Amino acid sequence: MGFQPVYVVDGARTPFLKGRNAPGPFSASDLAVQAGRALLIRQSFAASDFDEVILGCASPSPDEVNIGRVVALRLGCGHKVPAWTVMRNCASGMQALDSAIANIQNGRSQLVLAGGVDALSHAALLYSEAMVRWFAQMMQARTLSEKAAVFAKLRPAQLLSPVIALLKGLTDPNIGLLMGQTAENLAWRFGISRHDMDQFSVGSHQRAVAARAAGHLGEIVPLLDTQGTVYGEDDGVRADSNLAALSKLKPFFDRRYGRVTPGNSSQISDGAAWLILASQAAIDKWGLEPLGRITDSQWAALDPAQMGLGPVHAATPILQRNGLALDDVDLWEINEAFAAQVLGCLAAWESDEYCREQLDLPAAFGSLPRARLNVDGGAVAVGHPVGASGARIVLHLLHALRAAKARRGVAAICIGGGQGGAMLVESIG
Repeated sequence: MGFQPVYVVDGARTPFLKGRNAPGPFSASDLAVQAGRALLIRQSFAASDFDEVILGCASPSPDEVNIGRVVALRLGCGHKVPAWTVMRNCASGMQALDSAIANIQNGRSQLVLAGGVDALSHAALLYSEAMVRWFAQMMQARTLSEKAAVFAKLRPAQLLSPVIALLKGLTDPNIGLLMGQTAENLAWRFGISRHDMDQFSVGSHQRAVAARAAGHLGEIVPLLDTQGTVYGEDDGVRADSNLAALSKLKPFFDRRYGRVTPGNSSQISDGAAWLILASQAAIDKWGLEPLGRITDSQWAALDPAQMGLGPVHAATPILQRNGLALDDVDLWEINEAFAAQVLGCLAAWESDEYCREQLDLPAAFGSLPRARLNVDGGAVAVGHPVGASGARIVLHLLHALRAAKARRGVAAICIGGGQGGAMLVESIG
């Protein structure tokens, strides 16, 4: 049985708020709840009418375990609506969509709220293992003299050198590389220059600024904090981004020979994105007018040290199944984890050697027209709250297709650990 299309009824996301070395104003559940409330209030059905809620999250807080259920209850879905959380690193939000699609296709669900969230600015600071062992010894000490002896072993460096959980999460445990170091691998492999990366990044900001001015970001709903402050836009987008400024930034992941800088990398952000997915039966029951439909999806895996090429490995089988070339797709969304990573994907498709050796193709697959890629900017400009990004690119792609009066699009994302995900969508109306 082939892929049965699933409808996307509607969707919404929060502004993506840039992490600024301190916890942001919203927890992950706050972000998901505010986006969800704004989305649900305009629907013809109640929150309790969902068959399930699925939320992707890569870095949930300890007090938000199974954050999908936490948020579903806060949204008023009620005790009887099952809710669960999925995690596939950067594609957690896309995994939530794919899980919803599977359950709709097999008849378990008809109407699903699915999306992703992360509040990366709230990532924990951890004690080192040495410090944890010291605490254990202190708890085991019974007498005052025993406690004094353990206390004497404490070294200030143990307390003053916490482990940054976010950095650990962004480091592949199998190869010992930060995600940015894998982007450096791609820059070296395909000869991508620092100038090319910075130029791509400036373009991402410029397209995001233009999209904002043109009103092409209608999926964004504002956030309101407890002090009454309104957050209405992605706050990492820079209208003044330029090559001269970016060229002054130093490489971060390979300080001596590297080309990947904070300026040509995605921003660490907080944000949430939701989509409502439905079967034909749900569309008919509630009289819904969908944005579009998801017509195919694919997951792929590759060498973790080359993880940024995941979109190539996931999107290519979709195109082959559907008899499409790269330029048969009206619009593309490839998540901009790093400028080098997106440029590496384009280079891989154009490489005879890569396509033969890695994709089992007879020659290069082709060229993706740059004018169709991330037309309203990407994660370099708007940010990359890891769990939300896979849902964001699918949602925005449908909005961008409608704005362009175009039909077909592909959303693709690279995944830490050496994977890729992609979805083929069609606009309706």
